[in-house]
Amino acid sequence: MRVLLAGLCTVDQIQRVAEIPAPGEKVRSLSMDVAAGGPATNAAVTVAALGAGATLLTVAGAHPLAALARADLGAHGVDLVDLDPGRPDPPAISAITVRDSDGERTVVSRNAHASSRFVLSMRSLHAQLPHSEDEMPRCVLLDGHHPEVALAIARWARERGIPVVLDAGSWKPVFPELLPLVDVAACSSLYRGDDPREHGVPLVITTAGPDPVRWSTADGSGAVPVPVTRARDTLGAGDVWHGAFAYAVARGEGDVPGWIAFANEVAAERVRHEGPRSWTAAVAKMGEGQS
Repeated sequence: MRVLLAGLCTVDQIQRVAEIPAPGEKVRSLSMDVAAGGPATNAAVTVAALGAGATLLTVAGAHPLAALARADLGAHGVDLVDLDPGRPDPPAISAITVRDSDGERTVVSRNAHASSRFVLSMRSLHAQLPHSEDEMPRCVLLDGHHPEVALAIARWARERGIPVVLDAGSWKPVFPELLPLVDVAACSSLYRGDDPREHGVPLVITTAGPDPVRWSTADGSGAVPVPVTRARDTLGAGDVWHGAFAYAVARGEGDVPGWIAFANEVAAERVRHEGPRSWTAAVAKMGEGQS
């Protein structure tokens, strides 16, 4: 079973502190980590941890910092397809501070931006996609970054009847064109933009941190509670949720509330652990329980 994910790959530099500093204040960190980040990237790590094949289509490039992301993804079982391997620019970098007492975090980052070199590489995108039946993914997850890639993959998946999940955490200019091509729009409570239903999205989901996850279709709606847990690190919890949900869709068993409940459990497990990858071993056991 394989999930195809496409979107942003960053290099995350994460400092854990007793308190998040005020402007002008300096504090000493309790720990420091470096890992690959970004919505689709963290979701890919989740899919791989659960035991499915995870193929990540992104732009990493040839800059030395990109090697950090490559090493992290390789160590966690993600198959990276770099759409612009010769790109000399540094990857997007996120500076992240996590508060030790409750796992809350601040993030300063810059999203992906287009380049003429990358636009030219789009001509070979379809050569990077699966062609044999054995390689076909059972679900596609997009985060809306690299909009040309998102649109091309959404169209490719629709032609083949592969369900497409959109991580609609925040509004992006490509969404009016992209939303009609997706089967599931999973929005955060901070999402501000067109109602996905207005673009014909069959299933719309809204996550809201520790509050119940709401869902609606043409035939019904509901809410699924989130497990009560002590959060030690909330970094990437939403990305992990999306990866677990895509994994559940790819399995094709159960129903929408069941898929959401599984994603809620996996995300809750993630926030119980400090650090960007310490949770993967516990999530792997959850994947073993699904097999």
